[in-house]
Amino acid sequence: MITKEQVLEALSYVEEPDLKKDLVTLNMIQNIVIEDQKVSFEVVLTTPACPLKDHIEHACRNAIAHFIDKNIAVDVHMTSRVLGKEGNQLLGIKNIILVSSGKGGVGKSTVAANLALSLHAKGAKTGLLDADIYGPSLPIMFGLEGEKPQSVQHEDGTVKIQPIEKFGIKLLSIGFFTDPNQPIPWRGPMATSAIKQLLNDTDWGDLDYLVIDMPPGTGDIHITVAQNYPIAGAVIVTTPQHVALADAIKGMGMFLMDSINIPLLGIVENMAYFTPAELPENKYYIFGKGGGTRLAEEYKIPFLGEIPLLKGISDAGDNGFPIAIDEEDPTTKAFIAIAEKVAQQLSIIQAVR
Repeated sequence: MITKEQVLEALSYVEEPDLKKDLVTLNMIQNIVIEDQKVSFEVVLTTPACPLKDHIEHACRNAIAHFIDKNIAVDVHMTSRVLGKEGNQLLGIKNIILVSSGKGGVGKSTVAANLALSLHAKGAKTGLLDADIYGPSLPIMFGLEGEKPQSVQHEDGTVKIQPIEKFGIKLLSIGFFTDPNQPIPWRGPMATSAIKQLLNDTDWGDLDYLVIDMPPGTGDIHITVAQNYPIAGAVIVTTPQHVALADAIKGMGMFLMDSINIPLLGIVENMAYFTPAELPENKYYIFGKGGGTRLAEEYKIPFLGEIPLLKGISDAGDNGFPIAIDEEDPTTKAFIAIAEKVAQQLSIIQAVR
């Protein structure tokens, strides 16, 4: 008769590759059930977007076969419980991810939108906040121009903004509250006050990840968000050009300042190369090659991936259907891989803490 102790002993030889400890020590094995020659159990991952999910499941099956009996039927349920940053002031949100860039025009909003959608596609509860006060793009990218979020009064008398839900994620933008045809000539205090209100006075519910699309540069809004909220990490978006890389370095430097000290989850290189539709195997590095990779190596942070320069990506956003919604599009796979790496880095950071 197989015992739970035998199962745990066998699984203690399976290491979580990122956390460098075995699954039993990490308390990732739950609900062991034994029936004759059949064993079932849950492996509770630290994120549903774990890129090593299949590897861990395969290792568990091999451990049971090797250390107990190769004829045992093994039923492995891969579940997840997302770790969160301690002390989060926004109740119910486990991880706040900033998507930032040193300059405008590098596709930061495109990356933020498709990152949020990709995290959701992997099974995470996700929200997206468009904090680009002076150039909000979320209403256009999600086909929500003219939409107005509702406010609901709770039993305790507080009034909360209800995010708009579309494509499975919760969405909010300053663009929902302003005239899209008029500029927003706000000074720093007004802009930072608006962002704090969107964060504090919104009923986000339970989220594994809240992705915040930050304004370009390193201004008041960055400092306010970074110093007033427990940010889990930041993603830096750049393009291969030297001027974009130079500005990305400044953006990274801000997050590394002692007064801010936000972990850098990695670098995304957007518009990395061009592939003509008629030559799908060809890559033309129009703006240079490998700049994002070299930057990541220099600062010893992960390189999260390359996004190609394709008209279809911008067309998808302009039409209100971000590219990551299309599961068959090759670019979607690139965004999914980036989302997995972001979730992976967050799990490592949270586990270490």
